[in-house]
Amino acid sequence: MKVGVISLGCAKNLVDTEVLLGKLKSSGAVIVSDPKKADVIIINTCSFIEPAKAESIDTILEFAEKKKVIVMGCLVQRYKEELQKEIPEVSAYFGTESWDSILEFLRLKPKEDIKRILTTPKSYAYLKISEGCNRLCSFCAIPIIRGRHRSRPIEEIVEEAKYLADQGVKELCIVSQDTAYYGRDIYGKAHLIKLLQELEKVQGVKWIRLLYLYPTEVEDGLLYYMADSEKVIPYLDIPLQHISTDVLKSMRRGYDENFVRKFLDKVMKVLPHAVLRTTFIVGYPSETAQDFQKLLDFVQEGHFHWVGVFTYYQEENTHAYALGDPIPMQEKENRKEELLRVQKDITYKKNLDLVGKTLDLLVDGFDEELGIVPVGRIYAQAPEVDGITYIEAEKQLKPGEVITVKITQAKDYDLVAQCL
Repeated sequence: MKVGVISLGCAKNLVDTEVLLGKLKSSGAVIVSDPKKADVIIINTCSFIEPAKAESIDTILEFAEKKKVIVMGCLVQRYKEELQKEIPEVSAYFGTESWDSILEFLRLKPKEDIKRILTTPKSYAYLKISEGCNRLCSFCAIPIIRGRHRSRPIEEIVEEAKYLADQGVKELCIVSQDTAYYGRDIYGKAHLIKLLQELEKVQGVKWIRLLYLYPTEVEDGLLYYMADSEKVIPYLDIPLQHISTDVLKSMRRGYDENFVRKFLDKVMKVLPHAVLRTTFIVGYPSETAQDFQKLLDFVQEGHFHWVGVFTYYQEENTHAYALGDPIPMQEKENRKEELLRVQKDITYKKNLDLVGKTLDLLVDGFDEELGIVPVGRIYAQAPEVDGITYIEAEKQLKPGEVITVKITQAKDYDLVAQCL
């Protein structure tokens, strides 16, 4: 049986896809990269916000009438009955974490102790440490889709990290819905530092990057640990969502502007070379023009190297749904573009500050256009979401190498470096 798998959505979804690929291959299926050559196509869907739902549905419709299609993941978890009714051409629908049920449907026998098949470059891999979320943010449907927070045992995570290192992975990107909350459910308290201590012992791993840290969960001890760590790099991905206290209160985030400012001051005091990434939502129902201006002014202060911006979409069964959707989409898009335009200049200035510096760089592969220029990332660049560094080198470089470079040029989002 030839199976093609299409993965949509976030890095956490990609890990689920890689687990499925491992199970399929171990059960005798042949994995093909070209869907046209597949007997069966499995689509792992996303339903985070409206554009993600639309992409998932468009992908399903693209293949449903041409091939035997199985649909899995977040969209099915949330809208299975509607999907079965509206797109009956699909052979079967499965929710999240339904790998063995899919194998059973395909009449493939699942095997024990199966390792995931990596789809990322050899240099890095995502390591999912928990599933679900206990937060009650007014705009977010993730707890509805993924359920309550469920941490994986440290021993299980470390075992997977060793497997990844054996595959040549040099950077572990730690992901979950709420990374700093790790361990509270199974150990009775936050255990992220303990987990990091064990991951640092894994031979072959050079960098450990923390993604998706909820602001109020980032304890002082974690910052001090990062400051002393040889492998946990000073990069923090902390989704703030807004700076207006009124908007944050309506969002049910559990903090205000004063907290955010004190928190950022503390981070830079403990980790003066920290790179910060955050995300904001514009067009939230209660966001006034004054609230947006406050957010714009806050971003202009230059705290962040990287900023992602989402326009608000009304999600049924969330607390904010009752607030309606009063801000026109065009106004939301205008706010998003203005915020990104401001941040673009800030990112460029921060990149300029790196010119002349000597840094370690992790080689990912080669440029997408010609496939001949080596590219990689310094610690300030997370895979897929941030910029990349183009490498000028006289010697042959291999993906997964950690090399020393001198930054020679800054672009809007990317860098150019000379291999030393």
